[in-house]
Amino acid sequence: MKLKFAKMQAYGNDYVYIDAIHQKLNNLPSLARFLSDRHFAIGSDGIVLICPSKQAHFRMRMFNPDGSEGEMCGNALRSVGKYVYDHGLTKEKKLTIETLGGIQKLELTTKDGQAINIRANIGEPRLSTKVIPVNTHLDEFIEQPVTVLDREFKITALSWGNPHIVTFLDNVSDFDVHKYGRELEYKTELFPNRTNVTFAQVVSRDYIKMREWERGTGETIGCGTGCCTAMVAGVITGRCDRKVTVEQIGGPLLVEWDEKTNHVFMTGPSHTIFESEIDVSHIIS
Repeated sequence: MKLKFAKMQAYGNDYVYIDAIHQKLNNLPSLARFLSDRHFAIGSDGIVLICPSKQAHFRMRMFNPDGSEGEMCGNALRSVGKYVYDHGLTKEKKLTIETLGGIQKLELTTKDGQAINIRANIGEPRLSTKVIPVNTHLDEFIEQPVTVLDREFKITALSWGNPHIVTFLDNVSDFDVHKYGRELEYKTELFPNRTNVTFAQVVSRDYIKMREWERGTGETIGCGTGCCTAMVAGVITGRCDRKVTVEQIGGPLLVEWDEKTNHVFMTGPSHTIFESEIDVSHIIS
């Protein structure tokens, strides 16, 4: 069987996107590992399946390079909007997408039949430790001191369907993300499940720099939910405004926390790197 796919990018996150509405797929963990081992997927964050949904326009399923299923990534979510519009799966410019993290909403800006900018509403940030979950007696896990190796961090836990923690630093540019990100990810006495780690620096009330350690993968050059985590944590601790530009290695993302709805929006472009097909008969048969 020839499997058609597109490789797409949104601010550093590369995913292989597959139309799983018109192509029947089996053995998804093995498929994810196989694609990630191919030349076109080296450096990708995994695969995203576009599936039918009974409660939204489409359903989004994500698989990591190791074959495990993930919850939701903000950058991958925005590229879903571009994929379904550019490939003619919909003519709608306002979309709902079903994910493991809940129903997400997208608004597309289009030009000449292509989506050129995507605004994603990734919903309300969850601070409850019962949702994340975190092993603590606190109702909310905000700036809790944690000692890791040779230094202390004040970390805040947030969830968008996938868990994140954020800690603020004076300078993220020269920080050893690999050393401390890995240790925080595996801080299992605090987090029963491994977590993504956002290291953030507030430059001004409307500008944040951040670097992201993605659980099980390493440092990533772009993470939409990580950007939102940095902004929300900055707001609740009085460091920044509700509308900020967050600078990632892969580029800046505009993030806004709406005071009336309590929802968080992120806006930025996505683009297709290339499209192709590959024989996967031995994988999904």
